[in-house]
Amino acid sequence: MRILAATLALTLLADQASKWAVIDRMALAQRLYVEIWPPYLNFTMAWNTGINFGLFGGGTDATRWILIALALAICTWVLVWTWRERANRMMQLAAGLLVGGALGNVIDRLRYGAVADFINMSCCGINNPYAFNIADVAIFAGAGLLILFAGRKNTP
Repeated sequence: MRILAATLALTLLADQASKWAVIDRMALAQRLYVEIWPPYLNFTMAWNTGINFGLFGGGTDATRWILIALALAICTWVLVWTWRERANRMMQLAAGLLVGGALGNVIDRLRYGAVADFINMSCCGINNPYAFNIADVAIFAGAGLLILFAGRKNTP
């Protein structure tokens, strides 16, 4: 379970450090938009009160606490599941990514009342209106890897 713990800690650290750098040091919350490598990569401040793509983003305090509770319940379930299954290395890595990312977004909801999304990527004449953060990438990658490697006993 060392791989899970290390991955969780590194994911959480990378997520929170990136948000600190962008929100507190770059003042993106005041500037709202910074071109990094146009049009491919820009920082666009977006406060997400819902889940992916703003779904369930009613912005009410009750929604915020329900999403925090749901994220913590999922984290607990994933940690218990991987422990009981004696998860292989890839499952531990996946669980660490998923839980680390989820906890990063929980910290945002507690600290700001919403998740801080800021990475905006566009390409090939398509203007992407959505922003995301490192935690979102980790959650998506972790969930995908859990699906791929769940139940495999010996993964290199």
